[in-house]
Amino acid sequence: MKTSKSLQNNARSLRHNQTETEKFVWNKLRKKQLGYKFSRQYIINNKYIVDFVCLEKKLIIELDGGQHNDNPQDIQRDLSLTNYGYKILRFWNNEIFNNWENCYNRIIEELNK
Repeated sequence: MKTSKSLQNNARSLRHNQTETEKFVWNKLRKKQLGYKFSRQYIINNKYIVDFVCLEKKLIIELDGGQHNDNPQDIQRDLSLTNYGYKILRFWNNEIFNNWENCYNRIIEELNK
């Protein structure tokens, strides 16, 4: 199935207009720094754009701001992605900056499973 042009353009735009939190995390994940390749703003099943994904481990990392607080769309999206076999780690933006060590340890723990 071919990915729609608008979805591709949206993913490209998200890669070029990263938030400060996304820039911070990408600098920690890129170039196999954790031993695995991650991609950013990646399209899964021609439906969802995820913040970061390690395809080898089927691990998705999502960074959430206030717009994601109890968002029913996120719940449905996570359920669909889980049904595709992915594990999803969600981190609040402030959690990334205030407690990166804990976030890092959760990512490493999941990669080592």
